[in-house]
Amino acid sequence: MITLSIFALILRSIHLHEIWKILKQARLDLLLAALLMQFSSTTVSAYRWQLIMQNLHFGQSFSFYWRSYFKAMFFNQGLPTSIGGDALRVLDVAGQGFRKRDVLYGVMLDRITGLGALMLLNLIAYGFDPDLLPIKVGYLILLLVMIGLLSFVGIVSLRRLQWLDAYPKLVMVKILSTRLHQAFLTHRILLLTSSLLIPFLAMMGFFATGWALGLRYDPITYVIIVPPAIFLTIIPVSLAGWGVREGALVGLFSLIGADKATVLAMSILYGLTLLAVSLPGFVIYLSGRQHLISRKPVKQDQ
Repeated sequence: MITLSIFALILRSIHLHEIWKILKQARLDLLLAALLMQFSSTTVSAYRWQLIMQNLHFGQSFSFYWRSYFKAMFFNQGLPTSIGGDALRVLDVAGQGFRKRDVLYGVMLDRITGLGALMLLNLIAYGFDPDLLPIKVGYLILLLVMIGLLSFVGIVSLRRLQWLDAYPKLVMVKILSTRLHQAFLTHRILLLTSSLLIPFLAMMGFFATGWALGLRYDPITYVIIVPPAIFLTIIPVSLAGWGVREGALVGLFSLIGADKATVLAMSILYGLTLLAVSLPGFVIYLSGRQHLISRKPVKQDQ
């Protein structure tokens, strides 16, 4: 309902025929490049999750984590934020003989690492073009990014605070801090590289989609503007962030003079790209269910 309300609000100033006209003129080669970028980003995400889980002594092959990650991505397309997909990942790993609570920490760490990397990439981009957005908007975004990054550093440091042991309700926070430290004990270069590569590939997917529709801005512009819109989709108010992402992108890109209809078309295409990339997860899920059904014993008639 909220998703439809946000779209209705956006479409008050944008006519559907404008969006359709823009979509018909889109360059298919660049849209294909965007699809490949997003697929690569998701694949590297599965690899980073594998590295984190291996450092936490969960084992399993890359193929296992790849299948689980794509299944989770598919379920995320129809649920608020990523709760449903993360729950599926927990169940997949727990099904290999691990406690769900322990697995949950690994999934949370993967999510926290991803957000931290996106914030860091956004901060780096600001260093190349600090005057892109109006000063008040730019400062607000930078403030939120800095708070997020400092929170990440704070979580890492909490494991050293002995006085937290006196507060049982905060034990989960300290455990999370300890596990985060453990998750980065080895493979640090691979973890850092993959963590930055994931949002970079996703932003290049946005860049290719925007250029396919005529939004000829440089990559730095996309890396500055798009992450704040992605951050907002974390708020569980719409399905898979639809509407929230579109509203944020239209608002931010309009600040630099971009055509609203084109920005809206770009965001819609990006959402459809995510759905297309997640389809292997749907196939994997169906094949898994079919396998379980085939293993059930057939009752014989007496």
